[in-house]
Amino acid sequence: MIRGIVRRKVAPVLGNAWKGRPALAASSCNQAARNEILIIGKGFNSVESLSYHTLLGGQSHAKPRSCWEVTALYQTEYSIKLRNRSFSSDSGDLVEAVVPFMGESITDGTLAQFLKKPGDRVQVDEPIAQIETDKVTIDVVSPEAGVIQKLLAKEGDTVEPGVKIASISKSGEGVTEAASQPSPPKEEEKSPKAESAPIKETAKEPSPQPSKLKAPSPPPPRATASEPQLPPKDRERRVPMTRLRKRVAARLKDSQNTFAMLTTFNEVDMTNLMKLRSDYKDAFVEKHGVKLGLMSGFVKAAISALQYQPVVNAVIDGDDIIYRDYIDISIAVGTPKGLVVPVLRNAGNMNFAEIEKEINTLAKKATEGSISIDEMAGGTFTISNGGVYGSLLSTPIINPPQSAILGMHSIVSRPMVVGGNVVPRPMMYIALTYDHRLIDGREAVFFLRRIKDVVEDPRRLLLDV
Repeated sequence: MIRGIVRRKVAPVLGNAWKGRPALAASSCNQAARNEILIIGKGFNSVESLSYHTLLGGQSHAKPRSCWEVTALYQTEYSIKLRNRSFSSDSGDLVEAVVPFMGESITDGTLAQFLKKPGDRVQVDEPIAQIETDKVTIDVVSPEAGVIQKLLAKEGDTVEPGVKIASISKSGEGVTEAASQPSPPKEEEKSPKAESAPIKETAKEPSPQPSKLKAPSPPPPRATASEPQLPPKDRERRVPMTRLRKRVAARLKDSQNTFAMLTTFNEVDMTNLMKLRSDYKDAFVEKHGVKLGLMSGFVKAAISALQYQPVVNAVIDGDDIIYRDYIDISIAVGTPKGLVVPVLRNAGNMNFAEIEKEINTLAKKATEGSISIDEMAGGTFTISNGGVYGSLLSTPIINPPQSAILGMHSIVSRPMVVGGNVVPRPMMYIALTYDHRLIDGREAVFFLRRIKDVVEDPRRLLLDV
C-alpha cells in the first residue's frame, strides 16, 4: 500500500475546519464513505493525522469513487505549517507571545527591548517588547492576561514572524520559581574567592616593579611630529546603528548612486500666505478643530505644480516611464529614531483642512513610533521642511523610487524691491532636487515657478489660473 496524496488548499471562508469531499482516486480504497464529511480542526494536533491509503494497481476513474480528497480550510490570520505543527501555542496554563507579521517587505527585525520582565503582570494586548525593523518599530503584545514567566529571547536578537519571545502564565503559577533563580550569582561569588588566593600570591612578588619604573624613561624619542596625537579610547563610545538608521543610510546612498540629481532654487515671498493664515486661523480652528499651518499651502501648491508638470510625478522603470495619474504626497518627518516619510493618500482630492488633519495624525504617529508600514509605503512626490529646524538653504536628496523632492526652508525677513521701493519681506528659499535622466531643466524650473506663484498668491488655487 502507498500513502495517498493530500491536496492542500486555502479557501477564503470564515471558520477553522477541515472539509472532505469526493475526489478522483484508485479503484480500491480503505475508506468507504461517499457522503461529504465535516471535521472540526480543533480536535487534531497536526494535519498528518488525516492521511489515507490506496491500493497499488488501481485505476483512475472519471467519476468520484469511495476515496476522499482532503481540503484544508483555515483562517488567513494564522500562519500554520502543515507538518508536525500544533494549531495553537496555548498549552494549558502557559501561552507564548510571538513576533507578529511585520509586513510583506519585512522578513525579520531586531528585538530592541523588553518592556516587561519575569514576574510582571500583563493584560491582554499589552505591549511586552518592541521589534525594530528597517522601517518602523513594532510592539509584541500579550495574547492573554497573566504573569510573565520567562523570556525566551534576548535583546539584540534577530527575530522573524512567529518566533516565541516570552512565556506567560495565565494563573501566575511557576513565576516564583523563575523569579527566584539567583543561583548564578552564588556561583559568581565563588569565583572571586577562588581567585583571591592567586591575587595574594602575586602581591608577595613586587620585587621586579622597581626595574619597570626605570623603563618609562625613553618617551621623548616616541613623540615625533609625523605621528598624530589621538584621543584615548576611554573617551569614545561605540554604539551599534539601529536598523532604521542603516536602512535610511542605504537608501540615501542608493539614491546618489542611481539618480542623476540636480537641484534648482527659487525664493518665495510668504507675505500673502502668512496673512491668509493670520486672518482665518481662529475661524479655521473653530470649524475644523485643527490649526492652519503653512505646510497645507505648500502641499496644495505642489499638487497644482504636479498637475501642470506631470513628468515630475512620473518615474523611470527600466526602459519605460511610468506616469502616475494620482498624487500621493510624502511628508518627511524627523523622529528621535530617524527619518520617516508618511504618505498623504490621494492628496489631490484633499482641501486645506483635510491636509492639516492628516499631517497632524501622521506626524503624531511617527513621533510616538506607532506608524505602520502601509502608512509609509508608496508616494509619488516628497516635501521636506528643513525650515522647522532653522535651515536656510539645502539640497535635499530624492526619496527612491520617486523622481523629485521639494525642500522648504526657514522664513527670514530680507530687504526686497517692491514697486520700486525697498521694503522688508518674509522670504523663504525653496529647492527642487530632480532626476535629470527624466526631468529636464525647463520642466524643473517651471515646476518650482508654479509653486512660487501659488504660494505668493493663493487666490490662483480658487480661480485655477
